[in-house]
Amino acid sequence: MNEPRRQTDRFALLLAFACLLLLAWTAPTALSAQDSGKGSGSGEESPSGDLFIDTVDVNIVNVDVYVTDEDGNPVTGLTADDFEVSENGRQVPVTNFYAVEGTKVIREQGGEAPQAEPVAEPLPPGVEPEAPALPDDQRLSLIIYIDNYNIRPHNRRRILQDVRAFVRQNVTGQDRVMLVTYDRSLHVRRSFTNNSQAVVDSLFEIEELSGHALHFDSDRRDVLERIEDAESGGVALMWAETYAESIKSDLFFSIDAIRELVSSLAGLPGRKAVLYVSDGVPMIPAEDIFFAIQQKYTGSGAMTRVTQYDASRRFEELAAHANANRVSFYTIDAAGLRVSSATDVSNFGRGQAGSLNYLDSVRTQNLQAPLQMLAEETGGRAIINSNRVGPQLERVAQDFRHYYSLGYSPGHSGDGRYYKIEVKLKEQAGRKKYAVRHRTGYRDKTSVSEMNEGVLAALNFPYYSNPLDLELSFERGRPRDDGLFLVPVKVRVPLGGLTLVPRGEVFETQAKLYLAALDERGGVSDVQSIGLPIQVPQEEIGQVAEKSFVYTVTLLMRKGSQKVAVGVRDEIAGSNSFVTGTVYVN
Repeated sequence: MNEPRRQTDRFALLLAFACLLLLAWTAPTALSAQDSGKGSGSGEESPSGDLFIDTVDVNIVNVDVYVTDEDGNPVTGLTADDFEVSENGRQVPVTNFYAVEGTKVIREQGGEAPQAEPVAEPLPPGVEPEAPALPDDQRLSLIIYIDNYNIRPHNRRRILQDVRAFVRQNVTGQDRVMLVTYDRSLHVRRSFTNNSQAVVDSLFEIEELSGHALHFDSDRRDVLERIEDAESGGVALMWAETYAESIKSDLFFSIDAIRELVSSLAGLPGRKAVLYVSDGVPMIPAEDIFFAIQQKYTGSGAMTRVTQYDASRRFEELAAHANANRVSFYTIDAAGLRVSSATDVSNFGRGQAGSLNYLDSVRTQNLQAPLQMLAEETGGRAIINSNRVGPQLERVAQDFRHYYSLGYSPGHSGDGRYYKIEVKLKEQAGRKKYAVRHRTGYRDKTSVSEMNEGVLAALNFPYYSNPLDLELSFERGRPRDDGLFLVPVKVRVPLGGLTLVPRGEVFETQAKLYLAALDERGGVSDVQSIGLPIQVPQEEIGQVAEKSFVYTVTLLMRKGSQKVAVGVRDEIAGSNSFVTGTVYVN
């Protein structure tokens, strides 16, 4: 999962279940479900004879690990005993192990997962046997992110040929793929789907959009000419700083857009990968321009000004945010093999062709540095200096189909802190030198964060995980004088899926309800949380599996279509359930 997976302490559950059985055996079998948002308890302290139940969350941190040989091919056949995992420098034992080797799946307890049933007749050419179904926490969600603001149309057209071929050949029915573009704001061009042809069609449509990066070239030429004609280093610095501020503003908008996307993916279970396509974004806005001033005006102190524009901290935070949400970046520099600015006669200046070649080198490294850093920190790959990226995309596909998932228990739970992870292969005689890639850290999220993110994921994506069989219904909204409506929302929670523990003369659960709404304009309400006052008298516990608890909450909504997402967390069992519904308010 994208954060520690919470599992209830087994001893506490077994103890509670034993008491349930004992009391159910001696109690009458009649139950009337609570049918309002009010609890039936008296509020008095429980008698001293009550059973005290303490739950201990056991975090399992899952780390996706990619092992390749010297030729870049995936290494298969490794076991949990081949790996060493450390958290903040402290070695931790691997408790869960999961491997995927193409269509062969090996699960935590060892042994191959059940494979597809053999067919009586040979399959048609090019058709492979159906792969075994992956659990939700191993399913792939791929987001293709085309950064139209930082790309040139001709570069985009060339790269998208290979991206379309990659989608056709590598997206399976078990994968979810989404296509987004950035044009100074995020646009979802194709929401999550397992229809590869639909994604390919949308990629063709993107070619008709504009690419803003062409303007960057003319702006850069202008500032270099102004520096060349400047009367002093101070005047040149003024032009450079004005230019750098503009680039910095654009850059921060771009970073915030990527962070927004990563945040929206936080509650989505499974592996998540962002295929980010652009002509690069600068680690330090206008770094090459300050180099140009330093070359011409050696006493200007131009390079001391560079540090105030350094955005490396922002990229580090973005990488950490991606790691916290199990998102890996696969980045493509669509510019490929770049042509020197010195080939443009307008840039020769006064014999500055050699200097321009050097400045171009500085600029290229500056634009590629974030692409490399994001990929390395999150366990992905960076594809740079290549005009045709098809072969490198095949390596990306190998990551999706050949990997190891290592799980360990860190000994802490939901403290909100960020922890560093290091994975190594144990040294063995005769073993070749293999490369190991993985995300470099994670955030130990609280259960409240998990539920908030899960509700938002249910609102934004076709994501449903409803083991408690929650049901959602709506009553007609009541209009107010200000044009808004009060809409009763009913949540039905089957009691048989909840963990009930004795407290005095009743059984009760520790469950919380979380909900939020999305209107047709894209506005999202804050996630609200409510404790569910579920109590069952002892004499009715025998029929609990057949009954439900209904909670009604009234939401304030605008007129129009509204999507509501509800999550319920059983705090004792540590299990979460989500459901969505749509209502038209008028």
